[in-house]
Amino acid sequence: MNSTIIEDIKQQTTAMAPGSALAWLADAFKGEIVFSTSFGWEDQVITHMIFCMNLPIKVFTLETGRLFPETYYVWNRTMEIYGKPIHAYYPNNEPLEKMVNAKGPSSFYESVDNRKECCGIRKIEPLKRALKGNKIWITGIRAEQSPNREDMNHIEWDEGNQLVKFHPIFEWSLEEVKTYIKNNNIPYNTLHDRGFPSIGCQPCTRAVQPGEDFRAGRWWWEDQSKKECGLHSAQEIITAK
Repeated sequence: MNSTIIEDIKQQTTAMAPGSALAWLADAFKGEIVFSTSFGWEDQVITHMIFCMNLPIKVFTLETGRLFPETYYVWNRTMEIYGKPIHAYYPNNEPLEKMVNAKGPSSFYESVDNRKECCGIRKIEPLKRALKGNKIWITGIRAEQSPNREDMNHIEWDEGNQLVKFHPIFEWSLEEVKTYIKNNNIPYNTLHDRGFPSIGCQPCTRAVQPGEDFRAGRWWWEDQSKKECGLHSAQEIITAK
């Protein structure tokens, strides 16, 4: 872990509002800072901040090829409103074609290994390309989103990707997020209104019932302990204390 960078960022940003922290990071790490969006509530809040402040932070998304129509609509609408690019990273076609040819288009339902293979091809490898050469990765993670993330901090060292992860709205509640979206007239995914708190690929996401865990709708056919796809794997994250 680059403790010097971590400590410097902590000292500079801890008392800052999210927008101010993003502005400081964008200035301190010009050309080496990116933000990943999946067009959920939290990501739309951060996208709004970046675009409205005209911050030099590259916004990207992982185009898995299996997204909801509602997600594509929000993606397109966001670009129309803000007039800014959102960079898409697609899976490499060779391993994707090999997997689908050998196992079919829905092999992820058959085993955890198959599902992880699909996530690896459609999400993890494109993410590696998107993060390559950068020092700061901005995300929309919030502390209350799942038990696995409650022990995290707003700034971390990602060992697997060898960069700093920064979560500007880490301490926000869901109500704060929704209020910010309403007050700023930010486009959002209407699936959220239909019981989808966490939205990923269409075949792997369902609505959550009252009282269910936040991520119960993701890969619902698997055990709860196996619900991460690897984008924010706990094994690769070292929390900055």
